[in-house]
Amino acid sequence: MFDFRTSRKKSMRCEMNSTAGPKRPRLPPLKALLAFDAACRHGSFSQGAEELGVTPSAVSHQIQQLEDFLGAALFQRHAGRAVLTTTGQAYAREIEHALGLIAEATRRAAPQSQTGHLVIASGPSFAAKWLQPRLPQFLAANPGVGVRLSTLSDRGDLDNVRFDIAISYGRPASPQWHAEPLLIERLRPYCSPQLAEALDLKTVEDLTRVTLIHSVNALTWAEYLRTIGHDGLRPMNELWLDRSTIAIDAAVAGVGVVLESELLTAKEVHEGKLIPLYEGASLQVETTSYFLVKPPGYRYGTQITAFEKWLRNGITDEQKTWFQ
Repeated sequence: MFDFRTSRKKSMRCEMNSTAGPKRPRLPPLKALLAFDAACRHGSFSQGAEELGVTPSAVSHQIQQLEDFLGAALFQRHAGRAVLTTTGQAYAREIEHALGLIAEATRRAAPQSQTGHLVIASGPSFAAKWLQPRLPQFLAANPGVGVRLSTLSDRGDLDNVRFDIAISYGRPASPQWHAEPLLIERLRPYCSPQLAEALDLKTVEDLTRVTLIHSVNALTWAEYLRTIGHDGLRPMNELWLDRSTIAIDAAVAGVGVVLESELLTAKEVHEGKLIPLYEGASLQVETTSYFLVKPPGYRYGTQITAFEKWLRNGITDEQKTWFQ
């Protein structure tokens, strides 16, 4: 009786074989390569065995397997000692290089799998304006920790990247993430002191004579003006930019007035490159914008806990100066 399922399986195997690329050359056993590499680096079968957690005889056996596979002697064995042959020396250099490439590829693909590495994901503006300039302080206080910082185009990127901890601008939409409020953002208009003086900007109504610079943040200009009771105001021009960092640079250059947070403009304000247009509390708007995010099944480790504590303390100290 004809078996359709068996025939279909055979057909699929034929299709796979017909479309497959050239076969990879036969490779030696990985365990044998690791034993050979360890013995070469330590210059000793016994020390190589100690690194691998096996017996010296096991290492010797693995290397013998490798020599049989290659059909060439890698070591000269005499008087209880093993010395690399000329072939062994050349092969050792190539294997060390190849294993180094594998290790580097692994670090790039899954850095959190490496001991001592902390993978942080963050919105680009927070990473550039606040986090990256302060990371040397965290590294100095935590010797031996490697940090990998990657940026998120938007909150949806959290579903596509691997991280130990993340700073998200806005609460993630997916319920799978463990998200906690991180900081309250206070927004107000900023511009260069030169622009403020040249246009004599003193009141909210003066915004009708400037270019309003829009950036992607928790509050649009329209929402801000409506909140402070000036929703009918129409600016002279408007400019939309997709990053706070770019919008802040445009304001520093005198292009117009930007609606931004004290967090991201702190450096420019301190250096006198930007000034807040209006000091009155009624013209400031507060909102919880940033969230600390941890992946499902996260485990508190020394590095993650230390970073979270350092981050929260740093933000708390800075916010104390804002709200004085």
